[in-house]
Amino acid sequence: MKIELDAFKRGEAIASLQRYFDENLPEPIGDLPAGLLLNFILEEIGPAIYNRGVRDARERLQMRMEDMEAELFAEEFQYWSIKSGVKRGRR
Repeated sequence: MKIELDAFKRGEAIASLQRYFDENLPEPIGDLPAGLLLNFILEEIGPAIYNRGVRDARERLQMRMEDMEAELFAEEFQYWSIKSGVKRGRR
């Protein structure tokens, strides 16, 4: 699965990379090199991060599914136990 960013998020990511270079490395990085670096990160590293998110989501959903019966279980045939104070009629 190819990971893509919309234009706004892509611009934010490029600006973030440029800021990182400005604050942590001796040379700044321009728009084109930052865009190419972002492409590389999305193509090479992005799938590993995405797959981790999918695994985490699957584990969370499995935990919720295991709890579903406890959360949604409805007691069956409770009419008479609820009405236990009422005299029972003929059978």
